[in-house]
Amino acid sequence: MTTTDGTTTPMRRIARAASLVMALFIVSRALGLVREMVIGARFGASAELDAYLAAFRLPDLLFTLVAGGALASAFIPTFSERVAHDDLESAWSLASKVGNLLLLSLITLAILAGALAHPLVKYIIAPGFSPEQQMLTVSLMRWMLLSTVIFGISGLIMGILNSFHHFLLPALAPVLYNLSIIFAAYLLAPGMGVYALAVGVVLGAALHLAVQIPGLVHFRARWQASLSLADPGVREVLRLMAPRVLGLAVVQINFIVNVFLASHLVEGSISALNYAWLIMLLPQGIFAQSIATAAFPTFSHQAALGKIKAMQHTLGSLFSMLIFLTLPSAVILILLREPIVALLLQRGAFDARATQMTAYALGFFALGLMGHALVEVTARSFYAMKDTKTPVVIGVSAMGLNILASLVLVKPLAHGGLALANALAATLEMAALLWGLRKKLGGWEEGRVLASFTRALVASLLMAGLIYGLMAEAPFLSLKMQAVLFGSLAIGIYVFLAWVLRSPELAALPRMLKR
Repeated sequence: MTTTDGTTTPMRRIARAASLVMALFIVSRALGLVREMVIGARFGASAELDAYLAAFRLPDLLFTLVAGGALASAFIPTFSERVAHDDLESAWSLASKVGNLLLLSLITLAILAGALAHPLVKYIIAPGFSPEQQMLTVSLMRWMLLSTVIFGISGLIMGILNSFHHFLLPALAPVLYNLSIIFAAYLLAPGMGVYALAVGVVLGAALHLAVQIPGLVHFRARWQASLSLADPGVREVLRLMAPRVLGLAVVQINFIVNVFLASHLVEGSISALNYAWLIMLLPQGIFAQSIATAAFPTFSHQAALGKIKAMQHTLGSLFSMLIFLTLPSAVILILLREPIVALLLQRGAFDARATQMTAYALGFFALGLMGHALVEVTARSFYAMKDTKTPVVIGVSAMGLNILASLVLVKPLAHGGLALANALAATLEMAALLWGLRKKLGGWEEGRVLASFTRALVASLLMAGLIYGLMAEAPFLSLKMQAVLFGSLAIGIYVFLAWVLRSPELAALPRMLKR
């Protein structure tokens, strides 16, 4: 049933979609964790893996700028507006023209990047590598540029299906991608070395695309062999993309700066940062990305139909839930950083040194977990209102600060300084986006969200104090046993304290999952 202000039905739609996406995100993240376990066991924190991760930077840059978040943030609101008004002919015409332009652009850029790969690696991406390590990076990069083109089209299809509130196939796509890399790392790496990972990436991109094709068939997609920059819809997408591309460019430049700086540090620094980043992204992906992905089309529909009150209520509910989930997750990651890394990764070539290096970075990354989570939803609310300028200006400023902080902190804190700079930037970006959204939207139920934050903070700090005291009494336990025992206790204590504090999110979470 829909209430007079239109809030119930959108929240139920988001709850159902978020539950589905969250379940598949959990599967995908679990497989991503298995992927890192297999890669860690094969390569540890080594120079060879550092080269692979550095090689990923340019293909990822091209995908992100041309076909990743920039395109999604501009295409979904424009395409959704046509779908919301039942103008499917115009919607499919727009998708065809954008897709054709996207494919042509990515092929051109991939060829150009492949040709310039050597000087880019030698002078910009990883100048601190040895010549042999640089050549390995160049070779791997050229292979992975193939995946950039494939991912571009796959990302557009994902946006189309999400606009129709279809989330199953897009959420399955990352699952197949991770399975491909796991397969390559486990079966091919013994014979192919790190090149097996590049093969897994390209094959995974192809599977990422293939699994979504039935969705297009279901919605009777109609492709047209047309390419026009004069089309009003295409120009609207490009107009909305422009500031977002700038913002994402700064983010990607920050990643390249991190690789640049870390290439001058001890061997394995890039690998340790990557492992720590991915562990931090486990709760961020399961909670924030699943909810934000499910909410974005609803935001777009609410904004297109002028339902401001409904959007305010939706945002307040989502912010409260994300704080309830991510704040204790950050505390647990900080408190149990070394046991968690040991439990997840320490086997095979991933030794105690790699565990210590990764845990060191994880403690700093976790400080920004809540910031990263709220940015996921807050930025999408701006995009839904076709305002890409505000989040981009804020994002550019935050990432500029990230780069400056990285340059300052890398010397005293080594690779931990790069992680801390990221956390500081994410937190400041979150605060600025929330402030800007309040001014633009007239509020997002701030009192409710502040109360949720206070309860979550009190419960998290009490939980941390209890766990810290218990850990001091059990130094004889192995790191892996500490992760299992104290991690389970931490979750149980937090849930109990949330119940004592009568956190409404504790009751809302099972209802959301049930829906």
